Parts: sequence; C-alpha cells; structure tokens
Amino acid sequence: MGTHVIKMPDIGEGIAEVELSQWHVKVGDLVVEDQVLADVMTDKAMVDIPSPVHGKVIALGGQPGEVMAVGSVLISIEVEGAGNLKESAAPVVDKEPVAPKVEAVVVESKPAAAAPRPAPVCQGPMVAREADERPLASPAVRKHALDLGIQLRLVRGSGPAGRVLHEDLEAYLAQGQSNASAPVAAAYALRNDEEQIQVIGMRRKIAQRMQDATQRAAHFSYVEEIDVTAIEELRAHLNEKHGASRGKLTLLPFLVRALVVALRDFPQMNARYDDEAQVITRLGAVHVGVATQSDVGLMVPVVRHAEARSLWDSATEISRLANAARNGKASRDELSGSTITLTSLGALGGIVSTPVLNLPEVAIVGVNKIVERPMVVKGQVVIRKMMNLSSSFDHRVVDGMDAALFIQAIRGLLEQPATLFVE
Repeated sequence: MGTHVIKMPDIGEGIAEVELSQWHVKVGDLVVEDQVLADVMTDKAMVDIPSPVHGKVIALGGQPGEVMAVGSVLISIEVEGAGNLKESAAPVVDKEPVAPKVEAVVVESKPAAAAPRPAPVCQGPMVAREADERPLASPAVRKHALDLGIQLRLVRGSGPAGRVLHEDLEAYLAQGQSNASAPVAAAYALRNDEEQIQVIGMRRKIAQRMQDATQRAAHFSYVEEIDVTAIEELRAHLNEKHGASRGKLTLLPFLVRALVVALRDFPQMNARYDDEAQVITRLGAVHVGVATQSDVGLMVPVVRHAEARSLWDSATEISRLANAARNGKASRDELSGSTITLTSLGALGGIVSTPVLNLPEVAIVGVNKIVERPMVVKGQVVIRKMMNLSSSFDHRVVDGMDAALFIQAIRGLLEQPATLFVE
C-alpha cells in the first residue's frame, strides 16, 4: 500500500490561492476515480476537485473556509501500489476537520481533466432523521420544499454527502408522501434552538463584493413608472406567431434591446470606473450582465455584444446563460466582463428596489413586477399594465440628470415599442 497526495491544483488566471469551500468526503471514506472530493472557491467561480485515483481517505489538509495556496497538500489517499508520496512532500495534518453547518453549494465549473460524473440516483424518497438534524440542501431547495409543504428531514438526499436536490423533492412527491402524513408540531411550541452558518465559499464572495460596492461607489437610485401594455401586447403577438419555431420571448430581451438603443445617446452609462487609477473607460460593445439567482447565491452571467443580437438571439443566450448559472455550469468567462447590468426579481419584483452596483460598472437597471392598475389615459380611466424600473448609478461618474434622462429614454422605447427597431 502507498499514499497518493493530491495538491491544490493550479486553476489558472494567475491565481495563487483559493478558499476551501466544502469537503464531500471524510477520513476513512473509500473513494473512486473522478469522485468529487472538495469544492474550492476562486475570485470568480466555484470549482470541484475530483479524485484521480481509487483508495481510502487518510488525511484532509484543511478546513472549510481556509485559504490554501496552490500546490499545498489538499488530501492524502491510501492506494494500492507505491503511490506518489516522496520524502520531500509537505507534511499532511492527519485529522478530520470539524464540518460546520453550511448551505450546500453547486459548482460553477470543472477542471478540464475531470471526466463527467453520472447523474445521482435517488435510493428511495424517504429517510428518517432526528427531529433536530438539519439535512444538507441549498436555499433554493429549502424554499421549494417549504412551498410544497415537505419536511426536508423526511427526504432522502441523492447529492454529494446526502445533499437534498430538487429531483429528490419530486421523487418524494411521486411516492405519495406529503406534509399531511408527516407529524405536525404542536402549535405555539417554544423554541430555543440556534444555528450558526459559516460564511464561506460563494456566499463569502458575494458578501465581500456587495460590501465593497457599497463602500466604494457613491450609490444613488432613480425609480420610474413605465406603461408596458404595448410591449406586452407585442410580445404576446410575436410569441403566438413565432413562438413554436423560434422560442418564446420573455420581457428580458426587449429590455436588453432598450438598453442597447438608449446607450447610443448615453454612452457614459456603458462604462467602467477604475477609482484607483481615476480613469473612466467607455465601451462601444454592450456586454449586459443579467443577474441570476442560483442555489449558491446571485450570479451575473454576461450576454456579450448585445448590440449585435436580435430579440430571439438575445432570448436564447439569456436562457442558456441562466440555465448554466443555475446548474453550476457557467464558466469564468461567462461570469465576467459585463459593462452594464440588468437585474430582475421576476414575479417577486415588488414595487421598488435599490440594486447594488456590479463594480466597476457605473449603472444597473432593476426591473420590478408588472401589475394591472387603473390609469387615466386621454381623460378616461382604463386598465394598464404598469412596471417600475428601479435603477442605481455611481454618482462619482453619473450625474443625476443624466441618469433620469437615460431611464426616461428606456421608458419611451418600451412604451412605443416600434422605436426599438427604428435605426
């Protein structure tokens, strides 16, 4: 028997260190080739580390949340044969880190050498857990379970380390299980339990970026009400006529088109500000970041060269990127390089929001939900579809008057949708 030492790999882009986000194995576990051992977090993406060998885990080299240098010892595995451990190898701490209670994460990209893993197979929908045991699941899965009335502790997880996935909830429902058949806690019961969740991995990166943005940029927000009745009628007409052959259109590609057209007159919004060098870079290319909620938090995949895309081209790319982000498949290139960001909470969009800038950008356009309201049009009270745009700007670069005029230009384009296509 020998020892195979796996070191923190060089993930590229000049990265010298990464954060160990989550272990998927523990000391004593038997692992097989290509099995995911750990998730690590770079400045841009979550990456999973697969095993290159079969064997038994004998030591872990760090704890979740620890920043590790590229080339440092990540894990040691006992293997058949001589292994690769040499006398000069760095010492490995023979311990099993205490696993904090953390939200499970979905990786964003994989090292090129990793072979694709088979999809997890659910081994039955129901599993017994202690009443106070918290199963591993992402925030999105927890919310889905809450909406369905399912107690997560009764659902068997088919993901790594027993993580409960969306498909596990579906399997649970398919077996006829429901919250109605589960024990119901007594009403008004006293609770004194606490839970500490370590902020690591993607959640830590999101927290750092949001804090950095609010501390460095001089945020100000501007809210405008828009009548989207006409654009919604156009969207419904195009979907009825071309939806079967070209795909259904949401409102987002129309908003992207409105951004592209409005930016022709307001190029100062399509810019990046280097506050250290005191340089503003205005860009001709419109790379629209589309804020997307995933299981691990907010991601911003980028629709590149939106200025050269048709409605359906934009729609297809938005859908592809959103699915990649939600499934943890978005690459680093797909998550970087935006020049202006569009953010929407969809049906949960509320009335008003105050989006946080995606630095070093200087503008972010936020979309609130569409509601039907009585409005006065030419002296008559009529029902119109109304929507607010809640947008934020960097006041160090963008003047308030320019921001207002920019949003008013978008409003005019959406309320008179034919102007979106007039060159």
